[in-house]
Amino acid sequence: MKPTLPQLMSLNGGFIDTAGFLALHGLFTAHVTGNFVTIGAALVHGTSGAITKLLALPVFCAMVILARLVSYGLPALGLPVLRTMLAAKAVLLLAGGVLAIRFGPFADGDSAAAMAAGLVLVSAMAIQNAVHRIHLGSAPPTTLMTGTTTQVMVDLADLLRGGQAPEEAAAARTRMRRMAAAVAWFASGCAAAALIYARWNVWCFAVPPVLAACAVALQRSTHEGDPAAPPSTPASAAARHL
Repeated sequence: MKPTLPQLMSLNGGFIDTAGFLALHGLFTAHVTGNFVTIGAALVHGTSGAITKLLALPVFCAMVILARLVSYGLPALGLPVLRTMLAAKAVLLLAGGVLAIRFGPFADGDSAAAMAAGLVLVSAMAIQNAVHRIHLGSAPPTTLMTGTTTQVMVDLADLLRGGQAPEEAAAARTRMRRMAAAVAWFASGCAAAALIYARWNVWCFAVPPVLAACAVALQRSTHEGDPAAPPSTPASAAARHL
């Protein structure tokens, strides 16, 4: 069964977060929360990577702002916003992967090469977070599973208790299936990254740009996340296939 766009993004989110953590001295590339913890651990234990982790937050924030501002100008250029942002993410993942493969493995998480690779990957995943929030807001998050897992367990507890109206129970089951699928795809990405890293080290970074390119192709074929299309005309149909 072909995955949906958010599921494919979740797979890549889990993969790149795990690969970054393993290869870049504990750097979380797909979300910023964990870096606050690993900064403290690096400072206490005297391990490397604290500077890169410290820079990850402002870089992440700057890239979200930049992605949002750039997206406003894309329609005037005749470019589809979501697909263009997904393509930009793929390019950044490719650049980060090239840096990691060319200069890794990294003995020092704060070396110039490790920092460059890590922050480019952080920039790519900042775009993924931005486009998810803007274009795929009804889908479960693709880079952070804490809230999603909590909601699955809340719904499961409610269903086990019973006593709900039929429509409420049906909505809970539907929500559980969607959210459990997101967790499963993310976890699969984590597992795949760990296995590939254990065997081929930094060559694991060759996978995320491929997955990102697949997401671009999937979005192009399904138009998932596009705004509601106007009534079909030859001109509008051509525009939707840009």
